Amino acid sequence: MVFEGRERDQVTEWIPAQGDRAALEVFILLDDGSSSTLGTQLGDIRKFINAQPPTTKIGVAYMRDGTAMIQQNLTDDHALAAKSLRLPIGQRGVNASPYFSLGDLVKKWPATSARREVLMVTDGIDRYYGLGDLEDPYLEETIDAADRAGILVSAIYNPDVGHFGHSYWQTYWGQIYLSEIADKTGGEAYYIGFNGPAVAFAPFLEDLSLRFTHQYLLTFLAKPEKKSGWQSVRLRTEVPNVDLVSAGRVYVAGEK
Repeated sequence: MVFEGRERDQVTEWIPAQGDRAALEVFILLDDGSSSTLGTQLGDIRKFINAQPPTTKIGVAYMRDGTAMIQQNLTDDHALAAKSLRLPIGQRGVNASPYFSLGDLVKKWPATSARREVLMVTDGIDRYYGLGDLEDPYLEETIDAADRAGILVSAIYNPDVGHFGHSYWQTYWGQIYLSEIADKTGGEAYYIGFNGPAVAFAPFLEDLSLRFTHQYLLTFLAKPEKKSGWQSVRLRTEVPNVDLVSAGRVYVAGEK
């Protein structure tokens, strides 16, 4: 069941993303300013890539200077994608804002009928904005772009080099931002609080793979509005012991 406010919308399709609807495109977007600890996680990321089904295309890109530097474009050759992984540059200031880089990737990504998802590995800190509050305009702009494109964003927290990599204040806001972009696009954020980097990415990546295999394609008739804009939506089900995870809004075209 889909609701806009108290109004219930008509659901026209609820299809499991399997069989001829299983096509999936995933970009792994790594922060080039990450600390050397990311190198110990590359093995887990390679296993994750190689474990994906043939219906999934994988791309690899690195965040640098506010852009997405594509290391390997989307391919169903998973071994080739896994081979393209490399150690981050690990240089201070090499990436001003991970959200600029994600926005750049969204712009470069051709539209397709396949599901589209991004896995970000970054500290989430927006050095360009710098204030650390709930008003970051660059984060909101990127969330809007991802939602319009129908791209789900998941994230794994990994610290950066330099002072910000162990600043409680900045780490706090970085993890808040990653959680926000994941929640608002229908993805998932993974971190272990403020205790530094995860010992292993494997549990996070196993959970993400499980989510890929339990997705549905939902189509519903949104209420027409006089002006185009975002409409908040929420999903419900009478099936017990089920969590429905999705973006919390849709862009609805205005009446002509």
